[in-house]
Amino acid sequence: HCKGGRGRRNWNRSRRTLMATIEELKADSERKMTSALKALHTELAAIRTGRATPSLLDQVKVDYYGTATPVNQLANVSVPEPRMIVIQPWDKSLMKEIEKAIMTSDLGLNPNNDGTVIRLSLPILTEERRKELVKVVHKKGESARVAVRNIRREYNDAVKKLLKGKEITEDDSKDAMDASQKLTDQYMKQIDDILAKKEKEVMSI
Repeated sequence: HCKGGRGRRNWNRSRRTLMATIEELKADSERKMTSALKALHTELAAIRTGRATPSLLDQVKVDYYGTATPVNQLANVSVPEPRMIVIQPWDKSLMKEIEKAIMTSDLGLNPNNDGTVIRLSLPILTEERRKELVKVVHKKGESARVAVRNIRREYNDAVKKLLKGKEITEDDSKDAMDASQKLTDQYMKQIDDILAKKEKEVMSI
């Protein structure tokens, strides 16, 4: 009699372990999806709209003692006017390096270096340029969607493996897949929202 009890106890224990494994898989997927979203945010911040914002320089790296360092870690970056960025390096000897980094970046801006600060004037974007930028925004959004779908696939494959090994039941598998779909939908919606906001920024004059 007691043997049956022990068997059930062991089964409950291994079931708890499996459920924890599924929870871990889900948490891992969520972490990866959050990273994909962060990457999208960073890439979109570097796309120039008509308005000046310090985040435009997030992707501009300067060779600082052999290390590629973001401009905002080497200078004070301010936006005194809607179309003007002013960069004030803490170390004046970096002026040339920062200027060079901006010129070789894909921002398409001409820095004006007066020996104390570097000024960047943002020209008004033409309608055509805006449309091109919207395409770039959508392309980056599509990459983020693909990343999220791949993460969902990895999660689902892991769940299928557990089902195939008879480690979980059909119901467990269905619940896990539903959870994964819910998570995916949630992140897809966030991507759509981010893209809509960026598109509005690009198109507004």
